[in-house]
Amino acid sequence: MSYSVDPGTPDEPFLTFWRERHLCTLTTPRPDGSPHVVPVGVTYDPEARLARVITNGSSRKVRNILAAGPEGARVAVCQMAGKRWATLEGVARVRTEPERVAEAVRRYAERYERQPSPNPARVVIEIELTRAMGRG
Repeated sequence: MSYSVDPGTPDEPFLTFWRERHLCTLTTPRPDGSPHVVPVGVTYDPEARLARVITNGSSRKVRNILAAGPEGARVAVCQMAGKRWATLEGVARVRTEPERVAEAVRRYAERYERQPSPNPARVVIEIELTRAMGRG
C-alpha cells in the first residue's frame, strides 16, 4: 500500500529505507518542460527537510535547475528495491558554498560507504522537501 508522510517527520520504516544504500533517480524539468531523469546518489536529511545530490557544476541536471530561475525547479528523487519505493519532492537549488558542498559530500560518504572522487567543479543540489511518499 502506498502512503504519504511529512518529509520532516517520516516514520521509522521510511527513514530506514532512505538510510539503506540504494541508487536513486533525479527528475528535473528541461527548459522545454520535458522530464530529464538520471541516476544519482541522494541523501535525506529530514531535520533540515532537505535531500542532497552532489554533482558536477556543468551537468545537464544543474543546467536544468539553473534555467528555472532563482526560485528553483520542482524536482523529484526516487529510489526502489523490489516492491519498496520512496519518492521525495521539492524545490531544487544549486549551491556552491564550500561548507554546503562539504556537508553533502560527508553525508554521501556516510550513506554510500565510500568517499567520492575529488572534483573541484562539484556543487550540491539541495532540494527543499515539500512531499514524501512511498510503499514499504
